[in-house]
Amino acid sequence: MIYELFYPLSHQFGWAGVLNVLRYTPFRAIMATMTAMVLSFLLAPWFISELRRKQIGQVIRKEGPASHLAKAGTPTMGGALILLCVLVPTVLWADVKNVFVIATAVVTAGYGAIGFVDDQLKIKRRNSEGLPGRLKLLGQFAIGGAVLAYLFLKTEGLPPEWIAIRARLSIPFLAFAKHPIELPLWLYLVAALVFVVGMSNAVNLTDGLDGLAIGPVMIASSTYMAWAYIAGSVLFGRHLAAYLDIAGISQMAELSVFAAAVIGAGTGFLWYNTYPAQVFMGDVGSLALGGGLGMLAVLTKNELLSGLICGVFVVEMLSVITQVVSFRLFGKRVFLMAPIHHHFERKGWAEPKIIVRFWIISILLALVSLSSLKLR
Repeated sequence: MIYELFYPLSHQFGWAGVLNVLRYTPFRAIMATMTAMVLSFLLAPWFISELRRKQIGQVIRKEGPASHLAKAGTPTMGGALILLCVLVPTVLWADVKNVFVIATAVVTAGYGAIGFVDDQLKIKRRNSEGLPGRLKLLGQFAIGGAVLAYLFLKTEGLPPEWIAIRARLSIPFLAFAKHPIELPLWLYLVAALVFVVGMSNAVNLTDGLDGLAIGPVMIASSTYMAWAYIAGSVLFGRHLAAYLDIAGISQMAELSVFAAAVIGAGTGFLWYNTYPAQVFMGDVGSLALGGGLGMLAVLTKNELLSGLICGVFVVEMLSVITQVVSFRLFGKRVFLMAPIHHHFERKGWAEPKIIVRFWIISILLALVSLSSLKLR
């Protein structure tokens, strides 16, 4: 909005030349980060106080670790604040006409709405059973499907460069142009939809310890921010995506502003969510952030590489799947408890140790992912 309203003035008035800085994506990304952080720090104390006043507290599942019982009643649904602090800076500093920004924001907000309903039901019923899983998935597939169908099946209003590459699969560490893998459009759409829904639920499963989910979310967002900017930038008259042989078009760069807002909002939230947490994000935050990460991966053509970028979330989700399949087929559990962060709790690891080590792993995986820009 600020970009749309004020950047044109830089060409109309001599005194407004300073507004020319708005044309630079890095500047607007920095401002989105700062705006999100300031909003978080300003609103969080009041927001947490209101959650306490309305007795909106965390409901602990009975089969969870005994050490978590002390967390019962801690204010939850802090993800609503994260969502606000992501979307407002995005609207303020990103190009609101950019179809990729709109699509990512819609999925993030839509998944947040599903999580909000889920959290409300848990609080109302005073148990950990919220929205039935099938209804939650139905909502996620409906929202994600509608947005992705527009991006993958329509042509009107979409950049021609995107239409040319949208069914192309990007293989990590291999050159995008030199190793063309074209999938049927319907197959790519289905795979992208499953990926976005899966990423949303993977972040949701990871959100089990104080600060455990938001740290890797910010690290992954930083990776996507760098990737989106590089994929959409032109330097010295040459498109960086073509130089590095990665998937990219100029409109992708605007996604870095959204990713920057996630980093800022996450930093502000972590101030209050770090161990011992004063507030939890709830499903309204985890489902929304996971959906946003999924969209960033799909739109920057990094679905496969996200196995590294979002490796912590992938392992958390696979640990649950492995546990369920093993128990149903063989009557045995692979882990002491799933998701895997609870396994380490049962082994006696202190909660802060698990959290920080998962963050360190996320950083290492992000660095390996970014190295693929040149290792191709």
